[in-house]
Amino acid sequence: MVKRIAIELIGKYTRSFNTDFDHNKKFLTELNIGVSKKMRNKVAGYATRVVRSDLMAIEVEGEVEPDSI
Repeated sequence: MVKRIAIELIGKYTRSFNTDFDHNKKFLTELNIGVSKKMRNKVAGYATRVVRSDLMAIEVEGEVEPDSI
């Protein structure tokens, strides 16, 4: 449930989430999605993890150069 909610919200509000947990938590509070405090924190934590992993993947892609044949 946490993953589903986080991925739906990241898809809907792509630019609003970043790698800062507190920022994501405040953003979810502003959205007022109607979940408990514990669930909000779990969603914010998972969203933070997803955004960080996406940024890491983009950085790694940029560093790897294709081999010339």
